Amino acid sequence: MRLKYARKGSGDPLVFIHGLGSAATIWRSLTEPLAKDFDTISVDLPGHGQSDLPEGIDVTPEALADYVIETLDHLQIKTFHLAGNSLGGWVALELAAKYPTRVRSLVGFAPAGLWLTPFRSRYPGTALPRIVAKISFPITPLILRSKIIRKLAFTNISPKADQLQFKICLDASRAIAKSPGYYPAWNGMLHRRFDKKSPPSIPVAIIFGDTDKTLPAHTSQERSLAPAQSNWQIWPECGHAPMWDEREKSIAIIYEIAGRK
Repeated sequence: MRLKYARKGSGDPLVFIHGLGSAATIWRSLTEPLAKDFDTISVDLPGHGQSDLPEGIDVTPEALADYVIETLDHLQIKTFHLAGNSLGGWVALELAAKYPTRVRSLVGFAPAGLWLTPFRSRYPGTALPRIVAKISFPITPLILRSKIIRKLAFTNISPKADQLQFKICLDASRAIAKSPGYYPAWNGMLHRRFDKKSPPSIPVAIIFGDTDKTLPAHTSQERSLAPAQSNWQIWPECGHAPMWDEREKSIAIIYEIAGRK
């Protein structure tokens, strides 16, 4: 299937892939400044953002990588740089392993799939963020104006939750409230991990925050599963979305790994 996407800028193609229950909108704080040097393409995975969720569709990370490729083929994009967060980081790793001649560089912000023991079921509390987002949807723009509410709502994602931009929090809340692909994509990760090889010719950076509560170091940050050439970094005072906590640093690492000054 072809995915919906947001596109801005010109230059070398740079593809952004969001995480579970999210959408292309979460990348806006990065794509706006990067658009002056890159053709930025932020995709919506099936059942997320503007993309449909056809009945019975395969939503494993491997299949999601194929949908990204199908979309890029439609856009006549042959080679591209990649950035992904959480599930999107896992999909980016799958792309580099399966389509190595097309991926020019990869930055994974807290990529999922790097666990030795795959999940057998969704962990407790999986439903809570989506339930809260759906219930509060009509008043979300109002309540998220409060730094206290933003801190309460995003404390598990960011140690700087009360400092996150209002627009980032609003986009994220709306995305998870309107994501019918949330549970199917969760199920698509069960009993799996990323365990493929990527050629050393692809520059890779793996970025985790030192306070990532979603994919903690003791269970979900196995370096031996990442590409051997990975520039593995742990950023201080960052959570599960390092690109939110360290915007300028995230932009800089994308430029660096892409070989751009």
